[in-house]
Amino acid sequence: MDKRIIDFLIRAKKATYAGKGAETESSRPDSHDLIYKEDDLMYLDTYLGGGKFAGEEALWKDGKPFWSMNYVGRVTGDNFSGDFLKEALLRVPEDKPFRGPENYKNGDYEFNCKVTGEFSWFQGYETISYKGEQIYECYFHGGMIE
Repeated sequence: MDKRIIDFLIRAKKATYAGKGAETESSRPDSHDLIYKEDDLMYLDTYLGGGKFAGEEALWKDGKPFWSMNYVGRVTGDNFSGDFLKEALLRVPEDKPFRGPENYKNGDYEFNCKVTGEFSWFQGYETISYKGEQIYECYFHGGMIE
């Protein structure tokens, strides 16, 4: 994939949810929507819920959608930290610009992310553990669209 697109996607992720960016007007009843734009590119992250959630990130070029990622997750234990999740997601790697890094630790929290596939077609699963006990999980998948 074009490095310009990957760089844009990473900037967009860091400027929106992971970077605690401001939400825009809801596109659906009670949805959380975050938009980032640069020149001919637009990123939209829209999700429903909180402790149990589902959403989609998508990219447009010149007003036409070309890439999308769907995700669904839930908090499964005590001591979940949304701030820690965002801290991990800020570290999205360039070679797998989907969610967070393969592994990230801070204090008693640990984030793990496994991905198969490439930018054009992929699936993944991420978890957060607190003191060794899993407290969060999220499945995601996506790729190029026509």
